[in-house]
Amino acid sequence: MTTTTTAADLQQLAEQAGRDLEDAPALEILTWAAETFGPRFCVTSSMEDAVVAHLASRAFPGVDVVFLDTGYHFPETLGTRDAVAEVMDVNLITLTPRQTVAEQDAEHGPKLHDRNPDLCCALRKVKPLEEGLTAYDAWATGLRRDESPTRANTPVVGWDPKRQKVKVSPIARWTQADVDAYVAEHGVLTNPLLTDGYASVGCAPCTRRVLEGEDVRAGRWAGSNKTECGLHG
Repeated sequence: MTTTTTAADLQQLAEQAGRDLEDAPALEILTWAAETFGPRFCVTSSMEDAVVAHLASRAFPGVDVVFLDTGYHFPETLGTRDAVAEVMDVNLITLTPRQTVAEQDAEHGPKLHDRNPDLCCALRKVKPLEEGLTAYDAWATGLRRDESPTRANTPVVGWDPKRQKVKVSPIARWTQADVDAYVAEHGVLTNPLLTDGYASVGCAPCTRRVLEGEDVRAGRWAGSNKTECGLHG
């Protein structure tokens, strides 16, 4: 895949691959991405777990794994990132927002995440990722269809119109049981918070433990209508 490939070419490629690979194993999907895009492919990880990073390292040793350090992460999340960089065959890249938390507080007031979480996510997640993905034609995520209604139609390979890139979700068809089985079989690193009542791990101020019977995303932005940070919709 060359840098002269047009967005229309990439979109057509993504939509065709989404159809062709719908029933393919996750490793096959990532192998296709590695062979198709080479160094213009990366994995993004929130370090909730390192399943997709581990899968991608098998398909593409040395693959770029991009992590967004918002300045609001739990220490356990940063520890998971550091461990992934240490033990996996990946190239860990940490992106940071243009402003530190203190600089953002000075401009917008403290605890922007409480008053305007959409703006906080835009400044600390969406914009840094858009800038960080400029070197790539395709990126992989850990989205799963069973996580929430907003993710129920996630394609294994699709087109990201906002960023004009191919978006690969190799474990879209997996269940939590599939994730747990893969983690157990391969000894994959997971965020310690997952064993402490958290089903989904984001920024500390906007994440709580889930209650019995809640879906896995219920602990994110609890008490508001917000369900996504803007990275995926």
